[in-house]
Amino acid sequence: MDDSKVAGRLRDQIVVFSGELTCGLCKAARRFVTEMLYGIQARQSVMLSEIGRSLNERIALKKTETRLSNELGRVGLRERVMENLLRRASGRIGQDTLLALDLSDISKAYARGMEYMADVRDGSTGELSRGYWTLQVIGVELEETRMTPLYGHLYSQLAPGFVSENEEIVRAVDTVSHHTEGRGIWVMDRGADRRKLYGPLLDRRLRFIIRLVGDRHLICSGRAVLARELAGRCSTLYADRYVREQSGRESIYTIEYGYRRVRLPGRREKMTLVVVRGFGEEPMMLLTNVDVKRTRRSCSFVVQSYLRRWQIEDTIRCTKQSYGVENVRLLSYERLQNMMVLVLCAMYFAAVYLGDRARLRILAHHALVAARRLFGIPDFRYYALADGIRKLLEGVRRPLLARVGAGPPELQTSFFNT
Repeated sequence: MDDSKVAGRLRDQIVVFSGELTCGLCKAARRFVTEMLYGIQARQSVMLSEIGRSLNERIALKKTETRLSNELGRVGLRERVMENLLRRASGRIGQDTLLALDLSDISKAYARGMEYMADVRDGSTGELSRGYWTLQVIGVELEETRMTPLYGHLYSQLAPGFVSENEEIVRAVDTVSHHTEGRGIWVMDRGADRRKLYGPLLDRRLRFIIRLVGDRHLICSGRAVLARELAGRCSTLYADRYVREQSGRESIYTIEYGYRRVRLPGRREKMTLVVVRGFGEEPMMLLTNVDVKRTRRSCSFVVQSYLRRWQIEDTIRCTKQSYGVENVRLLSYERLQNMMVLVLCAMYFAAVYLGDRARLRILAHHALVAARRLFGIPDFRYYALADGIRKLLEGVRRPLLARVGAGPPELQTSFFNT
């Protein structure tokens, strides 16, 4: 199959996918979402000028860019699209699917005039910068490579209506949990070690694994003890070896781990503190309400679940790098938030949609081949998928399909008949 045919079929599938995302929106909004998803994929960019070029409209680029900008400011767009995406994605979330919640940032140190920019901690440099916070939720299976982007939100502490970071996290948890009907295990880093988060999670009877900072008191054997003191006295009955690849280098860790039964002060729920030694001078402490039995396998499940979260960092980097998120140049806060959801949908299309059905995996294969990676396809293949989709689409010169509805059924039934 030559590249032009593959590109044509990719375009058709983007139309079908966007039709699923835009149920309940007006015709103009449905067309806009399709054009944005296509442009983000075709140019690997969130810049409206680049997206406009990919559409090849027979009008001045400036007019295309203005139209896209006007539509991007549509109130209620992201809520509807997010609702439709979650309705589709929730079926992939099982009882033990890990729901990794990650707080990141978009640094815009040299930007001027972008609405409600605030101080953020630049994840690349560790220094304070100007920009926005992002919150993402990604579903991942412990023993499978597949990932499911579920939630993406951009916010600023200076924006009207902002209450707190805790409120943003709880809203994300509630939104995802509503669609998954409480399935899954929430896995969070040390930033979630907060009393105001434990309460909502326990009240909603959601399972979680959260890494502790160490200065939290836990109830053990009827008395309050600092978590780090408890960890220091915890015996580690089990041992394993792990390999972590970071910045192109492999690090081998020999770890030991064990657990203690604990409770949070003021709560009756039984919990477990899993203590892991071997990743640094201080032990790693994981607090969970997942049922941990007196077996190596049960305790190891908690450890592996948290370590699986490391791969989520690759997904966040992939989103930023593959689609140039930090190059966003929108001045309006509403437009910035809408763009974040559209990037999430573009990632879902590349990472999930092309692999959902056997026939569409053929397209994913062609996209990976088109990426022309010199040293093969790495385990984390989403970089290559995004590159391959762009290479296939960048040679297309005809305008995108004008007729955009709720996903024409003839595209789904006759897609592979030619």
